[in-house]
Formats: sequence, C-alpha cells, structure tokens
Amino acid sequence: MNTFHLSGYPRIGAKRELKFAVEAFWKGAKTETEVEAVAAEIRRANWAAQKAAGADLLPVGDFSFYDHVLDLLCTLGAVPKRFGFDAAGLTLSEYFQLARGNATQFAMEMTKWFDTNYHYIVPEWHADTEFSVNAGRLIAQIKEAKAQGYDIKPTLIGPITLLWLGKSKEEGFKRLSLLPKLLPVYAQLLRELAAEGVDWIQIDEPILAVDADQNWLNAFAGTYKELANTGVRIIIGTYFASVAEHLNLLKNLPVHGVHIDAVRAPEQLAVFADAWPENKVLSVGLIDGRNVWRANLSKVIDTLKPVAGKLGNNLWIAPSCSLLHSPQDLAVEEKLDAEIKSWMAFAAQKLVELGVVKQALAHGKDSVKEAVSASDAAAADRATNKKIHNEAVQKRVAGLPEGADRRKSPFAERIKAQQAWMSLPVLPTTTIGSFPQTAEIRQARAAFKKGELSAADYDAAMKKEIAYCVEVQEKLELDVPVHGEAERNDMVEYFGEQLAGYCFTQFGWVQSYGSRCVKPPIIFGDVSRPEPMTVYWSSYAQTLTKRPMKGMLTGPVTMFKWSFVRDDVPLSLVAKQIALALNDEVLDLEKAGIKVIQIDEPAIREAMPLKKAQWSEYLAWACESFRLSSSGAEDSTQIHTHMCYSEFNDILPAIASMDADVITIETSRSDMELLTAFGDFKYPNDIGPGVYDIHSPRVPTAAEIEHLLRKAMEVVPVERLWVNPDCGLKTRGWKETAEQLEVMMAVTKKLRAELAAE
Repeated sequence: MNTFHLSGYPRIGAKRELKFAVEAFWKGAKTETEVEAVAAEIRRANWAAQKAAGADLLPVGDFSFYDHVLDLLCTLGAVPKRFGFDAAGLTLSEYFQLARGNATQFAMEMTKWFDTNYHYIVPEWHADTEFSVNAGRLIAQIKEAKAQGYDIKPTLIGPITLLWLGKSKEEGFKRLSLLPKLLPVYAQLLRELAAEGVDWIQIDEPILAVDADQNWLNAFAGTYKELANTGVRIIIGTYFASVAEHLNLLKNLPVHGVHIDAVRAPEQLAVFADAWPENKVLSVGLIDGRNVWRANLSKVIDTLKPVAGKLGNNLWIAPSCSLLHSPQDLAVEEKLDAEIKSWMAFAAQKLVELGVVKQALAHGKDSVKEAVSASDAAAADRATNKKIHNEAVQKRVAGLPEGADRRKSPFAERIKAQQAWMSLPVLPTTTIGSFPQTAEIRQARAAFKKGELSAADYDAAMKKEIAYCVEVQEKLELDVPVHGEAERNDMVEYFGEQLAGYCFTQFGWVQSYGSRCVKPPIIFGDVSRPEPMTVYWSSYAQTLTKRPMKGMLTGPVTMFKWSFVRDDVPLSLVAKQIALALNDEVLDLEKAGIKVIQIDEPAIREAMPLKKAQWSEYLAWACESFRLSSSGAEDSTQIHTHMCYSEFNDILPAIASMDADVITIETSRSDMELLTAFGDFKYPNDIGPGVYDIHSPRVPTAAEIEHLLRKAMEVVPVERLWVNPDCGLKTRGWKETAEQLEVMMAVTKKLRAELAAE
C-alpha cells in the first residue's frame, strides 16, 4: 500500500495545554517535571490520533516547547555564545531564556516562517560558531514513540535551510561558509538516530521553494553525499511553492525520496510524475496543511491514481506541509453554522481524508464511496451557496474608478496640514496600539460572551480599563496616546466578528510563536461592514485627553493573511473587499473627530509569493488595497501603519507606495539593522523604529534605548523620526509596561533637550 505519513501535527494540545503549562513554568507555578508530563501527554494523544486514521510513519521532532528551529540549534550545539550557556547541559529555563531574553541578554530575533504566520527563532551565525551533537531530548522522544508501538519518521530542518534561515552577525561573514563545520555534526546526529533504530528521516529543505542564490543550490550535491551513508533513509521535504525547476537536482541527489506541495503548486505534480525515478519515493501533498477547507476527495484520488500506477508503493501521501498551521479538531466546534462547517476540515479531519485516499488507492474509489459522496456534496454546496455571494459587494469592487486608491494630496502637503493642528514636539512618541490584556479584561469578556455580564456592565468595565490606559499615558506624557484595545480579543478576530463574510471558531487555535496562540477567523464569503466597528471606543477615549487619540484598525492584507481565507476567488479580490469595508470605518472615525488612524499591515511582507517573479503583481494589488483603506480621508488626517518581524529591504519602493504618513517598524532585536535600509532608500514619509523589544518581559536600560535612538538619528532626518516600542503591548504586564515606557520617555526627553540646545 501507499505510505501515509506526516511531517508535523499541532503541538499546543487540543485545549492549549502546552501554553498554560509553559506559562505556569515561567511564573514558577509548575516544575520542569510537571511541564514535561504535559508535553508527553500531548505527544501521546497526537500519535494515537494519527495512527487511528491509518498513518504509517508518525513524526518525531515536530513537538517543541517554543520553536522547532530553536530546538535544532540546541540539538546541534549552536546556541549564541553571548548567553554563556552550555548547550550540552541546557536546562529548560535556559532554553526559554534564549527565546525570551533575560536580565543581561536580549532575546534571539524572531521572524516569520516563510509566508506563514508562524514565527521562528532566527539563528545567529558567527565565524567562530561551533557545532556539537546534543540529541538527548530528541532521542528521548524517539524512545517514547517506539515504546508506544509506533513506526516513526523524525523530521528535521535540513542543514542548508538552517544556515539560510539565520543571520550573519559579523559584517562580510558568509553564513554558508559554516557548512563544512556543520555537516560532520549533522551527519553524526543522523548516525545517533540510526543507532536508535530510526529507518526513515525527513529532512526539510524549504529553501528550494524560494529564489535562493546559486551558491546555496550548489551546496546540495556535496551535502547529501556526506549524509547519504549515515544509516538512515532520507526523504527531502519541500513545501509552500513549486520546486519543479529543481527536478534534475532532486533526482540526482543520493536520497530515497522527495516530498512536494501539490496544494500551493499543483502544476508541479505533472512535472515530477512524468520524470521521477520509479525506484525513489515521491511524496505528494494534496491535502491542504494550511487552510480549513475540505479536500475534494474525488479530485485528489483521480489525480493520484495514475501516479500510483507508475510509482506503485513508491507514491507516498501526506498533507501539503506540517499540520502545525491547522487548528486541531473541527468536531469540538458546536457553534459554527452547520452548512459552513460542512465545508471544513481541521487537522484531525485531514488525517481522516488521508486515510480515505490511502484506502481508495489500495482498493478503488468504490471502497470509500460514502466518504467520497459526502465530499462531493460539500464541494457542490460550497460552490453555489448564497451565503458566499453578495452582489452589492461585488458591484462596488467592480465599479471602482481609476485613482480611487489615492489620497487628495501628496505627503509633503499632508504633513504640513497635520503638523498645523497636532503641534507635536521633535521625536514624537506613541505606542503601537494595544496595552496589557489583564486577567480582569479577559474575565469580563468571557463573562459577557457567556451572558453572565450585562451589556451595560461590560461597557462600564471596558471604559474603566480604557480610562486607566489613557491615564497612564497622560502621566507618561506620550504625545499620541491609544485607547489600549481592552475590548479586543485579537487584532484580526475583533474586526472579523463585525464583518459580513467571516465566521469564527470556539477552539480553532494555532501557534503563532512560543506560548502565543491565535484563533484565526475564517473568510467564507464576500466581505462588507454592516456598521461602525471602533468609533464608539475611540471616541470615548478621546474625551479623556486633549492629546490626539489614535484610532486602531487592521489592514486588508493582514485581515486575510491572518485568517483562513476562502480559496474560491483570487486573494486580490478578497483584499479589495476588506479594504473598502475599512475605508468606511476610516471615514466614520474621521467624522467622529479621530484624525490619527493606524492601519496595521504586519503581514504585507509574509503574504508575498516565495517566487520573485510573482512579487510585482502581488505588491501592486496589496499596496493598492492598503491605499483604498484610507482613500478619501482629509489631508489633515494622519494615517499610520505598522509592520513587524519581516524583512523589507528588497520591497522598499512598494512600502513607500503605500503612502502612509507614518510607518512604525520592528528594529530593536536587529539593532536597527532594518532601519538602515530605510535610510539608504531615503524613505520619504515619517518613520518610527521600535526602540525596545515587547516580546521580552525585561525592562531595557536607558543606555540600550539611547543607543538605538542615536543610531536612528544617524539615518533618518530627526524631523521625520518617531519613537515607539517594537509592537503592541498586549502580552505584557502593566508593571513592566509602565517601566519600559518610562525608560523610553526619559531617553526621548534627554535627546529632545540636546537637540533644543543645539
């Protein structure tokens, strides 16, 4: 039979058990032994579910307490020397310090995992980086799975991709030059796994899906020649885009198979099916690992049948990528509209779909006719259901006139109109929007949703929190305050709940980074705004201060990117529909007297196609959608945007074309590295580089913030420069938030005094 395997499964637990255990450990409320017990139970349940669905090879190494890239760095002894930790004896507490920082060291940098909303820990590469095998945790999990009677396939990031994912921390140093030091250690790791009885191992090389320089591609032949005789059979994993251009390279590598993503790049299946050697495994991912829609099982089976006819049992089946990016189980969703729910499949249901495909390939489609019939019915209903289509929305998008996405005047004129009424000092200060989501806020929201708190009492509770937030900012003398977003559960979910065309889950959590989980909305149909979404709360906050209150919205690209988006229309159409809904909100905020409005677009970079040939088309409609969000606003209305944890160096002209009056960006973990690119580009509008890392609870020193601000003043004209944290403060506590902002304000005032004296 054709082998059914996976590269990964959701690791947070069906009820987010890992999140709560890890956060309790951070607070000292759970011991390492207790946290390890929670982790073991999650792994046991995951393996049992996969085996019950018919999986043949179960993944090991996909579980992580924080991040799988960080795990591999620890396994290979490549933790940053600046922490002073012994990789061989790394404790769980030290592991978390690498990700979260400590009193003396800032956290390792995070950025997005390819074009997903998952954040990974960025390796730090130096010329003197050393490697050593520390496989104790991985081997313990292998023994754990084997003791439970499972056939396994560990999954590791490949050595070439691992080096590519990191950053060189020395000027002129080429991280690929570390490969000769890394390869013997990586090979030794494989030998140690082979000694534990590992037969198959998946080595993921998603670098093949991007436009990597030729020197990276040239490294493959020698790398896999060295890994070929380590006692394990290797299958190379690729995903997120086509690797058809590397067909000959992959055919000739001394490995036993390759996995391809035939959901994101269905066209590559024909290329591989025609030319793939019959004595090597071709693993095909035709079940979407990144979205929530049911597979059309008839199409999947019919597509795979001729490939199976050629390759026989050397055709393997799998999800397109790790199911890490999927919610765990649709069955527990009791409040979803029954029709819409019938169109969906979460990780547990995707396992069942793969089991059906495996059965059909072995015994024919008639052997699974009930499952196929149900799949066909769901596909037909979704294609024609009236809940999806809104004629008014479609006409509005189709009828947009030329230039509908443009502000009334260029930035040089707008900024004068804004400065005239805002009267801001040099180095104006603000925050990115959210303030701490306290236990009291979450409890009030939960009680309100359960009907245990009246609308009036909920309103009063949120106003109390907003008033406190504004009071703190007044005392700090922040120039452009925010209302703190106490009423918001999530920057995407909050808006999606108020937009037509969206639906929501109760338990559809996915991991964003570490213990941070998000519950993405689901866009199932045409999007529109029935009524104002934020005007009430922002207007109330403005009554509490004479400073210009900043309204907070989430931009169109981020709204679809951080949702599970419909796959039956182009993404460009979804983005424009959302943009027009947001534009209605911007104009209503403006009418209500909110004349500073931030439209966050942190996902603009991660939503880009991995292939550069597709960038210009994407950037054209993505930036147009952002501009549509604020078109029609008066020149005196200041539009901000925020972007975080992505690289923008190669798309700065597009970022500038978004024409936001102020852009704020993450720069603290990278020591203002990104800001230099903005300076070299001579970014024309105002810019606020983050001066401290909000993902760490540590309070930065004044010297650290002053160092970053002075670097910023060297590359950005001071009249264009804002001061702000890296990102929103939702995940922090009030004590550390106040202390962090006090340091930021003290340094800003010091530099203002210096500038005034000059």
